[in-house]
Amino acid sequence: MDRVAKLASQKAVVIFSKSSCCMSHAIKRLFYEQGVSPAIYELDEESRGKEMEWALVRLGCQPSVPAVFIGGKFVGSANAVMTLHLNGSLKKLLKDAGALWL
Repeated sequence: MDRVAKLASQKAVVIFSKSSCCMSHAIKRLFYEQGVSPAIYELDEESRGKEMEWALVRLGCQPSVPAVFIGGKFVGSANAVMTLHLNGSLKKLLKDAGALWL
């Protein structure tokens, strides 16, 4: 849990993902298209990936990936991020976290 919290606070946007997950890919693309350059941790390629995945589940992320943190705070998985994007509040969160300048 400490490792996830530490990594999540190191950049304005952090995504915990799996390289084979199509929803993770879609969320990463969404952020890139917004002009955001997130830190991405592929749990299936991390040496402690399984441990980090369990920590994300304990945080309430179901499914465990993609798990998105903005400004060091857990936002949610793909469903939560897409809801924020569609209702227009994702951009404000990104600006407040310093991930977007405009």
